[in-house]
Amino acid sequence: MQGSVISVDVSPGQTVAKGDTLAAIEAMKMETSVVAEAGGIVKSILIQPGTLVRAGQLLIELQ
Repeated sequence: MQGSVISVDVSPGQTVAKGDTLAAIEAMKMETSVVAEAGGIVKSILIQPGTLVRAGQLLIELQ
């Protein structure tokens, strides 16, 4: 399923904890939060608001 990135809530170098919201995506008129599966530091952001994304696509890298 495709969706559109609504917002990116983190920046490179930012420390995040498990469960923190990283971004929001809209698909089929439903907004879904993308949350960190583990804690770490944001290494890179591969999306920006308005980007179309699909299931399984890498959005944000943590280290």
